Amino acid sequence: MNKSDVLKKIAKNIQIARKSKGYTQESFAEKMNVSWSYISKLETGTQNLSIGKILEISNCLDVDINELLEI
Repeated sequence: MNKSDVLKKIAKNIQIARKSKGYTQESFAEKMNVSWSYISKLETGTQNLSIGKILEISNCLDVDINELLEI
């Protein structure tokens, strides 16, 4: 598994968690205080993520960070 594969899997996990909480990309971007395009890049796996940002996302979505990191 390479970096791109890992990013895409985490991206899919973020998207699933966001949708399960009923957020649109726009409403989630507002909650995270980021742009809609940033969320779009997250969910397509084209945005690099730090562990700190993944933790912030898990807190905003109220999900365990392990759910987002599950590969």
